[in-house]
Amino acid sequence: MATAVRALWWRGGALHLVDQRALPGRIRILRLRRVQPVAAAIRSLAVRGAPALGVAGAYGMVLAAAEGGYTPARAARFLAATRPTARDLFVGIERVRAAWAAGADPLAAAEAYRAEVVAECRAIGVAGAGLLARAPRVLTHCNAGALATVEWGTALAPIRAAREAGTPVFVWVDETRPLLQGGRLTAWELAREGIPHAVIADNAAGHFLQRGEVDCVLVGADRIARNGDVANKIGTYEKAVLARAHRRPFYVAAPWSTFDPDRSDGSGIVIEERDGAELRRLGGRRLVPDASAVRNPAFDVTPARLVTAFVTPDGVVPPGRIAGALRRHRRRAGPTPI
Repeated sequence: MATAVRALWWRGGALHLVDQRALPGRIRILRLRRVQPVAAAIRSLAVRGAPALGVAGAYGMVLAAAEGGYTPARAARFLAATRPTARDLFVGIERVRAAWAAGADPLAAAEAYRAEVVAECRAIGVAGAGLLARAPRVLTHCNAGALATVEWGTALAPIRAAREAGTPVFVWVDETRPLLQGGRLTAWELAREGIPHAVIADNAAGHFLQRGEVDCVLVGADRIARNGDVANKIGTYEKAVLARAHRRPFYVAAPWSTFDPDRSDGSGIVIEERDGAELRRLGGRRLVPDASAVRNPAFDVTPARLVTAFVTPDGVVPPGRIAGALRRHRRRAGPTPI
């Protein structure tokens, strides 16, 4: 199994990342040597996707340590203030903060965290491929591919693995308003690898489910509470409701760093609300009257009761067993303080 996309990497004392704002029209690589530009890249969505944010945050801590003028705690607070919802960002920051504070090498800690994320995403692909052998026509939302995770992906990892195993997968790609991460990013990844797909408007998903052209819905996540409630890109909840109405499975793929044992349910997850300008304009063209109010939540919460199963690095787990699976993982890996 191979991936043609890598979201970010460390080389020559700098964090290199694919500027996702420029895709699909241009592949632009940002080379960041200071912590402030890393924070700006996170805020502006030059880098996005929960696992990729965690790795970017980890390397941002490395740059802060190299710059001087930062304590581990101050650097962690600075980077953690960029975006509130994705748990992986805080996990990646904390891994390096703890190592730095203990006198260990921050870069070694960041590299170890990156390797862990890549390995877990690859394991998610292996774990979920069998699901798609029985349900090869997949609807996905937003971008949960390599761009969101460094390599492999979460939701796209089983699709890649299933195709490698010979399953004739087909992907329905929600455009994912307002920033079109599905149409711009997921479609770009699938096209580069020759995976059959079609981009659809967000409000067309119900139509294709009703016509029997979708076998399952498979999404990633930004934070998952202990009871299995899922925070993911705005519009995910609607897809879960549609899947339930049409008796199609709704799967959530995520590494363990996305699961938050400190949130008992989704009501405690902070939902980021972004600038209304993302809705008011598209490509420089005004879409909404200036006098109109705009609300722009970046995420919503899908209740665990709408999730058929979670695809984790340790296998496919139903919602009722996810708390136990998380406890077993933490006993093996040790808790990560946040």
